[in-house]
Amino acid sequence: MTINTDLLNKATAFIWHEADLLDHKEYQEWLSLWDKNGLYIVPTDNNETDYENTLNLALDDADMRRMRVARLDSGESVSASSVSGTVRMVSRVRILEETADYVVVRCAMTLNELRHGNLVSYPADLEYRLKPTDDGFVIDRKVVKLMHADGFLRTVSFIF
Repeated sequence: MTINTDLLNKATAFIWHEADLLDHKEYQEWLSLWDKNGLYIVPTDNNETDYENTLNLALDDADMRRMRVARLDSGESVSASSVSGTVRMVSRVRILEETADYVVVRCAMTLNELRHGNLVSYPADLEYRLKPTDDGFVIDRKVVKLMHADGFLRTVSFIF
């Protein structure tokens, strides 16, 4: 097995940067990481791949991402003001596919949320389709496969 460590390091650094932006609520900069046609997807069925024709917790295009960020920034999101903070742990980064047009990356994430003094964890597999740019990458697609996506999910007032 040959691993392109330069590509892996660049993709990992990009994903860590995204996680840091989200944990520090730097949503406007987070929006700038996206391709204009990119999709943010949080499916309810982790075996499903036809996201556009099935139920999802989120299936956001650019307009929906902007509206989601506006709600979080304004406090109009349900319970948004009660979230004390989040910390994401990203690991096990692996390049699945590389073409001239995109790089597919899979990794593990645990998002820890503190709300009203209670710590809740959300483990997930993330799959990114990243488009190379002169400056690095933009996100063409991000799929968040929560381990408990088909179970009880309390009010979410953050971006995975």
